[in-house]
Amino acid sequence: MHIDIISIVPSLLDSPLNHSILKRAQDKGILSVEIHDLRPYGKGKHKQVDDYQYGGGAGLVMMPEPLAELIEKLISIAPYDEIIFLTPDGVPYNQSKANYLSLKNRLLLICGHYKGIDERIREKYVTLEISIGDYVLSGGELAAAVLVDSIGRLIPGVLNDGTSALTDSHQDQLLAPPVYTRPSNFEGMEVPSILLSGNEAKINAWREEQAIQRTKTRRPDLFEEN
Repeated sequence: MHIDIISIVPSLLDSPLNHSILKRAQDKGILSVEIHDLRPYGKGKHKQVDDYQYGGGAGLVMMPEPLAELIEKLISIAPYDEIIFLTPDGVPYNQSKANYLSLKNRLLLICGHYKGIDERIREKYVTLEISIGDYVLSGGELAAAVLVDSIGRLIPGVLNDGTSALTDSHQDQLLAPPVYTRPSNFEGMEVPSILLSGNEAKINAWREEQAIQRTKTRRPDLFEEN
């Protein structure tokens, strides 16, 4: 999979994309991520990429021309399965959407900044608008990092154990059950004996029951959807 990201602050993405699982995925050639700095496409001597909004109001808006020029350049290289704008008024992001996007070959993520991007860019180019939560960030870079991480780990070969992602919270509309590791006795707190039994069928049944109970208690909204 290849993911392009447009940003006016590309350095914000350096650390999230160049460590741990995402770095290994890129080193293996399973995932490639390229960040494109919008600033060189800005207008005039100062490479302006934002301006005041028509009609007045606080906050600057990212201008359409620089974005359009860069998007057209990227589109000319190869078509995208989705062109995604990260925005607080997008559709809520969830595991189902991560699964959907992980099956694509080529994605473009547009990181907004200031008050957002000119609406005409959204109308002309954007095919999917995503929000990672009901709150506002200073820009779309952190949201883009969330998308890349959640999508990348689902690509076959990225995780050492290919079944690991399939047992994560939200994959089946349930939260994950409790997990334990050594020692079996920590300050008098014992690991549930069923997990030490070696009986795979009983362990799986226990985990399913725990997942259901945890979801009912912590996220009843998910259980109702189930």
